Amino acid sequence: MPATKVIVNLPDEAPYDVRIGAGVLGGLGAHVAALPALASVRRALVVTDGNVAPLYAARTKESLAQAGFRVSDIVVPAGEESKSLEVAGEVWEAMAALALGRDSVVVALGGGVVGDLAGFAASTYMRGVPVVQVPTTLLAMVDSSVGGKTGVNLEAGKNLVGTFKQPAYVCADTATLATLPAREWTCGCAEIAKSAVIDSDDFFFWLADAAEALAARDEETAAEAIARSVVFKADVVAADKTESRGVRECLNYGHTLGHAVEALAGYGTFSHGAAVAEGMRFAARLGVALADTPLDFVRMQDELLDDLGLPALGWAADPADMLDAMKRDKKARGGKVRFVLPRDVGDWELVDVEDDVILEHLAAWQGSKG
Repeated sequence: MPATKVIVNLPDEAPYDVRIGAGVLGGLGAHVAALPALASVRRALVVTDGNVAPLYAARTKESLAQAGFRVSDIVVPAGEESKSLEVAGEVWEAMAALALGRDSVVVALGGGVVGDLAGFAASTYMRGVPVVQVPTTLLAMVDSSVGGKTGVNLEAGKNLVGTFKQPAYVCADTATLATLPAREWTCGCAEIAKSAVIDSDDFFFWLADAAEALAARDEETAAEAIARSVVFKADVVAADKTESRGVRECLNYGHTLGHAVEALAGYGTFSHGAAVAEGMRFAARLGVALADTPLDFVRMQDELLDDLGLPALGWAADPADMLDAMKRDKKARGGKVRFVLPRDVGDWELVDVEDDVILEHLAAWQGSKG
């Protein structure tokens, strides 16, 4: 199956390509070397983690070296704990020890943690060097590698320190998904479902029909789902590059409750996607009360998530603790918790919800867990 190219066009920024397909990693070096914006770049630093490095680091470095780059690498521990200022500091120090200058490009090889960490390091080292994203998880391919958000976590919450740094190029080799654990596959499926719900009837009903094939990892279905998700996100980011106009906040659908679930259950207890899927279920039910969301929508979304292998979680926390966690999230404004609520497929609104209303619905959510 030939590779697919999606072009991300942003106001006041150079457009960049997202190349999707099996085997595109082999052409990474040639594509990066051909980028006009990187014409003076001579050195490449591959940032990856301990899980991905044994699988794909050698191939990545070889492709870059064959294109004429002097290549170094940094391997960080796998897991959410590496998205920290401490590990970012270690990366900065390693970059300085390697005497990297502005004639360098950072290549983020891995999932969302590596992409966010490496992007953050690139955007701040010497006040900014280029970054290329090479996502190796479904979640990173459909979401975090596109759009330019970088960041690290604090003890107070996820992604509280970060920058906007658009990649120069995104290389999504779908062949790397063959080594992805089942938990991480369904994690990516949740973000695809989120995109489909927010985007359009066309995407949603295509995904509803294709859900079982996607859950079974059919290669052609996966490639189309990735391409559709990237096109959706590229359009949203083009309309609201720095999340300052309210448009980009639609990408937070399901994340308000989802981030609170991750924080209170303990990071890693549930995958990010499983928590977001739970947040989507909650937001749809909240939407019935506050945004005239049809009950048919709630049913269809539940069925889609079930078919993708994302059942409702058998876990809940105290409503007051959940509300407190939501208020610490960076999406809160003026002490108010904001929800992206679906009015229907492809139709949403951003709503500041009063505490007593949230607590009432959280109590119902908790009660539903038996």
